[in-house]
Parts: sequence; structure tokens; C-alpha cells
Amino acid sequence: MNVIVDLSLVPLGVGVSVSKYVAACENVLKEAGLKTQLHAYGTNIEGEWETVFAAIKKCHEVVHEMGAPRITSSIRMGTRTDRVQTMSDKIKSVESKL
Repeated sequence: MNVIVDLSLVPLGVGVSVSKYVAACENVLKEAGLKTQLHAYGTNIEGEWETVFAAIKKCHEVVHEMGAPRITSSIRMGTRTDRVQTMSDKIKSVESKL
């Protein structure tokens, strides 16, 4: 099943700047072959359910290995069974109405 996820991963106990941890997670997602779109407060991820959630788990593992003692993540996700829809499709649908 295809899924679109909005992931916000926040390492705790590592100081104010978290960009190096976010970059490490972005690398994990890219290495998994997932389509991603980074935004100011997270990352949209598109792919097969198992691949997406395995990569999110790997993000947590990598960020912990980098020294983050705690991580909090927020996930919003959506699936469809009536048709295939990509992140790009969703954005184009709204933009066409502007």
C-alpha cells in the first residue's frame, strides 16, 4: 500500500540547532529510495508503507547513534485505495484552484 507521510522528527537534549540531525534523517530517506519534500517543519515522504516506516525507524536509530538521548516525532499520514495519488498530484490539485 502506498502512503504519504508528513514526518517531524525532533531530537531532544542536543542543543538549539538540530539541522545536522535532520540532514542525517534526510540521507536515510534518500538511501531508502523514497520520494521526499523537505519543508520548514518536517518532511513529506511518499512510498510503500513498509519502506516508509522502516526508514522512519532507521532515522530514529541514526539520530540516537549521533548522541540524541531522546527523540519526539509527529507523523500525519494518508492512504488511498480508490486511485494512486502522489504528493505532486495533491499540490497541483490545490494550485489549480488558486
